[in-house]
Amino acid sequence: MKKSRIGVLTGGGDCAGLNPAIKWVVKTALDERLQGVRGVSYQVLGIRDGWKGLIYAEPGSKDYIQHLDEEMVRTWDRYGGTSLGTSRTNPYDPKNDQSKRVLQNIDNLGLDVVVAIGGEDTLGVAYKLSQTGINVVGIPKTIDKDLPGTDYTLGYDTALNVITEEVDRLRSTAGSHKRIFVVETMGRHAGFLALEGGESCGAYIILIPEYDFSMERVSELLLDRKRMGSRYSIIMVAEGAKPEGSSEVVAGDEVDGFGHKALGGIGEFVAKEIREGRGMDTRSIVLSHLQRGGAPSAFDRRMGRYFGIAAVDLVVERNFGKLVSLTNGKITAVPLETVMEKPRSVDINTEYDTDRYNGRRTILNHVAEKQHARSLR
Repeated sequence: MKKSRIGVLTGGGDCAGLNPAIKWVVKTALDERLQGVRGVSYQVLGIRDGWKGLIYAEPGSKDYIQHLDEEMVRTWDRYGGTSLGTSRTNPYDPKNDQSKRVLQNIDNLGLDVVVAIGGEDTLGVAYKLSQTGINVVGIPKTIDKDLPGTDYTLGYDTALNVITEEVDRLRSTAGSHKRIFVVETMGRHAGFLALEGGESCGAYIILIPEYDFSMERVSELLLDRKRMGSRYSIIMVAEGAKPEGSSEVVAGDEVDGFGHKALGGIGEFVAKEIREGRGMDTRSIVLSHLQRGGAPSAFDRRMGRYFGIAAVDLVVERNFGKLVSLTNGKITAVPLETVMEKPRSVDINTEYDTDRYNGRRTILNHVAEKQHARSLR
């Protein structure tokens, strides 16, 4: 029987759903009942620490290579993070291009295909490798849910649950002290986490990157709520949101291997503006890496399973250069180059109320909502 070796890695920020995907890549590839049908026997190597592992891995290396079997991964889907480790290493970093080492180590390790689980950066590297002739299959993950070509990315649902749970906890202290809490979420330049997290937890105001906000309008909305007798308010703000006429707030000047600056600080900016501008007791909290942590939700466990199985299906069919995808409720695959397209973002026309700074209040007739909002201005 023909033998083939699969390498699997996780790159970029960790999140829930990675371990379920790894588990089901392994279980599906090593399924004895399917070997006879396929006519091929697979072996799976876990590559530690993302693309960094393929820069430094050597045959027999225990630091960056781990032989995976069904018993080893049996319980992995119960846990968050990634048991293979991860990094933001970019083999194509123009300051230190190490892509040739990756190509050489793929050959040295005898890998027939690499299954890369990651976001735009990790999968962007996978696409570049595919252009050199390397067999690659991608699995989408990012709590930002901004990858083009798929309606879902691993980690998103769990992150939404964390946001909802944390805001539920904030409500007791917010109500006790009659405070406004500004909650800053991740998401980079996409507002899905803030918007859908805010909808899930009942935030009064939601500020997203796709629509620059006015602090004057934020103040008006807060005063309206106060006049209605509410003791407190929750404001959800995405890290990439910005006030009109200003740029996004960054945490520092350092950039990672892919040239990204860390966003952060917009939550405290909004809180300070409310405190100093309206004299309201306002605090800010940054959820930060809490959104990445914890056990995967039921949905992320199932999606990790489906994506892992689909990835091996592509390997068996030798249909490389593809990204497994959830599209219109069905598991499918799209060309890996799709990840190089413009990132997905919130559709302001159908998903966001630009007058209330919140989720839409009509679903079947959003046109009427827009007309009403314009009439109020």
